[in-house]
Amino acid sequence: MTDVDSPRERYRVQVRAEIKQHAWEQIAAAGVPALSLNAIAKQVGMSGPALYRYFASRDELITALIRDAYRSLADTVRAARDSGAGLKDLAHVIRDWARSDPQRYLLIYGTPVPGYHAPDDITAISNEVMAVLLEASAGLPSTPTPFAAHLEDHREWAGDQSVLATTLHRALSFWTRLHGVLSLELAGHFAGMGFNPDLLIDAELDALAR
Repeated sequence: MTDVDSPRERYRVQVRAEIKQHAWEQIAAAGVPALSLNAIAKQVGMSGPALYRYFASRDELITALIRDAYRSLADTVRAARDSGAGLKDLAHVIRDWARSDPQRYLLIYGTPVPGYHAPDDITAISNEVMAVLLEASAGLPSTPTPFAAHLEDHREWAGDQSVLATTLHRALSFWTRLHGVLSLELAGHFAGMGFNPDLLIDAELDALAR
């Protein structure tokens, strides 16, 4: 029996999952700055020092939440792309993912947590999302721009050096337009305005394709 299969390790995984669930509930109620390991310890019925055996610090807990969120999004967009989703389809896949759990979305794309610095592996997971968008963007008509020329010096984002800067420009333009709409929508700024954000996203993507 491996360590992962041992009763002790299974218990540890279970407790860590419970701690993370309470952390999400705290974030939903009062935001990330109010996250308290001592409060979570009381909720799961253990002392503060005992909880630190599962997460050594508040930042380690935040990292676990961010890693889970990015992993979920990366797996979601990859599965959609593997099923044949194009760029417009991916926009709605990402929007549905964000709306299913706004706090998860806002943790990774909202206001940065003061004093928190994510480890390098978080960036690697987030880049998986961009890699999928680059694949989807590669099929759009070429539209050279000054910004595209500027991106020639930053093609490491693409991973595959054969990807043209214009493709990267499309992917980044898609990313910023989609997140601009999503951030406003999740913050409630469209409430009462009488239009469908689905149509706004489609219009933005149609404009980008042209």
